[in-house]
Amino acid sequence: MSSKWRNTSVKIVLILFVVCIMIFAFSFVNHTTYTGKSFAEAYNLPVGQSMFAGDSILDQREMIEVPLLSNPGFIFHEISTLDLRGLLFTLTTGYVPFDFSGIVSQGIDSYGNVYGFKGPGYLEVDGDKLAVRAPDNYIWGYSSPYKVLTKTSKGVDVVENGTVIQSVPTDKIKDLNFHNDFYNSSTIVEWYNSEAQVGSNFTLEKGIVGFSDGRNNINYNDVERIFGKNVSDYVDAYPSGSPIVLYMGNTTPIEGELFYTYLDSHPEYGDSVREFNARQFVEAWNNTVIPPNCTGNGHDYVSFGSANDPSAPGGSAAHGVCPPARALRSAVLGEGFGLPVGMDNSENAVLYGYNPASEVKVTNTHTFPVKIVMWTEGEGTSMRIYAKMVRFVPTGEINSNNLTTNSTISQDIGNSST
Repeated sequence: MSSKWRNTSVKIVLILFVVCIMIFAFSFVNHTTYTGKSFAEAYNLPVGQSMFAGDSILDQREMIEVPLLSNPGFIFHEISTLDLRGLLFTLTTGYVPFDFSGIVSQGIDSYGNVYGFKGPGYLEVDGDKLAVRAPDNYIWGYSSPYKVLTKTSKGVDVVENGTVIQSVPTDKIKDLNFHNDFYNSSTIVEWYNSEAQVGSNFTLEKGIVGFSDGRNNINYNDVERIFGKNVSDYVDAYPSGSPIVLYMGNTTPIEGELFYTYLDSHPEYGDSVREFNARQFVEAWNNTVIPPNCTGNGHDYVSFGSANDPSAPGGSAAHGVCPPARALRSAVLGEGFGLPVGMDNSENAVLYGYNPASEVKVTNTHTFPVKIVMWTEGEGTSMRIYAKMVRFVPTGEINSNNLTTNSTISQDIGNSST
């Protein structure tokens, strides 16, 4: 054995000897007793916050150090991990890093770091312990306005999470630099000029509230940070209050029966307008995902053309939406769901007075999410319109009750609707 290694070994033995003497002495000193709840309250931990493996439950703070005299047992953690630097720090300062072993139940190591699962878990108080709960198979919530413009008699107020952060006079509205894929400053000016009622709102950003697993509500920026850009884009596209599937774990997509219909010709309403409206309906509903036991709708920011119709309220209607609506209705009923709100069983399908995208409602009565898939083939009056459901079933729960063949293609009854 070299003299260098011998000297190092002697130092380690001496340090451990001193530590043992200190522990014996400290055993007669009253120590502070922590529970998960008391620690969370004392250090204001972000209970309910989403967390990933590798995160610290201390958030952005440094490791918490406590007096050794009050917590003599914590030095065993330094000894067991051979943390010589930590031991030296403790012996020279009288403070020891907090050992979380005694106040956690799952998902948190002795240093307060998150581990042991994939996806977005969240911090909770589990009885008298702290835990980071692994995500359920599915996580969903509801989009809610987080930042809005509120029309005033003198311009607009920028309101964030219920607090006015800026007041903008009418002549400066055109200079506002708010935008996403669906609106810009021109859209905002158009809204302001066309919306007569003071107090009306234009939603700029949406957060998520009412999580299925009880975690904390989040603001707009956290949607992308926690759940990704695709989810953030989905939130932007759908109306406030829409249910949003934010995460799906180990699932298997299973396709339901495929239904189709034709646009057909009704020149009295203008077939070009009808084709435009049919495509808009498909765009609004394609890739809409509805969580289990929730009611969903198509997305915002689609417009429909009007065609003269003396029999319609107001003398016009968005003709052309009925063929794709019938295909969607068939796919919905084929899943065993109820008739969508805003539809009836006639060939016209969509009731007057309902926006075909945002106000028609489909309720998913399954215990797993479903995705509506729609597309078109061809163009003009012979354009074919398809609709089907895709089920996202936990891989370990696949059985004959949620399996159907996707080889069946059914034509919706009646192709002469408007």
